[in-house]
Amino acid sequence: MNTEVFITCAVTGAGDTVGKSDKVPVTPQQIAAAAIEAAEAGAAIAHIHVRDIETGQGNRDPKLFREAVALVRQNNTDVIINLTTGMGGDFVPDPDDPSKLAEGSDMATAEDRVLHVEELLPEICSLDVATMNFTGGAFMNVPQVLRVMADRIKAAGVKPELECFDLGHVRLANELIKEGHIEEPPLFQLCMGVPWGAPADTESAIAMRNLLPANAHWSGFGISRMQMPMAAQMVILGGNVRVGLEDNLYLDRGVFATNGELVERAVGIVERLGARVMSPAETREKLGLTRQH
Repeated sequence: MNTEVFITCAVTGAGDTVGKSDKVPVTPQQIAAAAIEAAEAGAAIAHIHVRDIETGQGNRDPKLFREAVALVRQNNTDVIINLTTGMGGDFVPDPDDPSKLAEGSDMATAEDRVLHVEELLPEICSLDVATMNFTGGAFMNVPQVLRVMADRIKAAGVKPELECFDLGHVRLANELIKEGHIEEPPLFQLCMGVPWGAPADTESAIAMRNLLPANAHWSGFGISRMQMPMAAQMVILGGNVRVGLEDNLYLDRGVFATNGELVERAVGIVERLGARVMSPAETREKLGLTRQH
């Protein structure tokens, strides 16, 4: 069991959730406010996506990242910023010609996917070590693209958070570490319950944890109603916790949550298990993060 736990809050994500809950932040101002709210509730890390202001759909415009990050930093909230690099890998095949992209696709070069990271220099950015099926298409992260992204993230002095959605993704991440694309000690995020990856259950979490390098720092989460059960499970298995509206919209059955409320619930779980929630400063030191901005 881990008795010194840091909490990450994934404040908005890129999924089609805006029409389901009015609590999901959309504009850079709302996203920054959500990150600050999460930090005040006890989160050490804010994992940030941005969204198109008009449609609410996920976006990767560096201008939107620039605005959101600037607002968080101007607030002087001591929260660790973790920017996504997940956008730019969405492949939806044309049903008449699978070699062509259909509506809903968003394929970008490795360089474009890390452009905002190189500019804004967050302490952490995600690196999705995952090619997997999603409803209607696939999320594409092939090894040659991941190597380029990892090398550029490393050159920028940013720590990648290796997001793994299944056991094979941990194996690929370990290979990237072995090849020298990822500096040690690595940071992993075990993503559980996402169709069609590893289920959010104890057996899957143990299998993925057991494949991690001995020196790895790691967190994990479950989506939807499994968010809080898996928060407890990750602490018991020796890891850290992620919650937030990217992964779950509800505080209780039929009750929409805010990011701050989800963090508060996670803090309560951690403390009731006999562990302590770490501050951003303590987490920064533990992970060996570099503040460059």
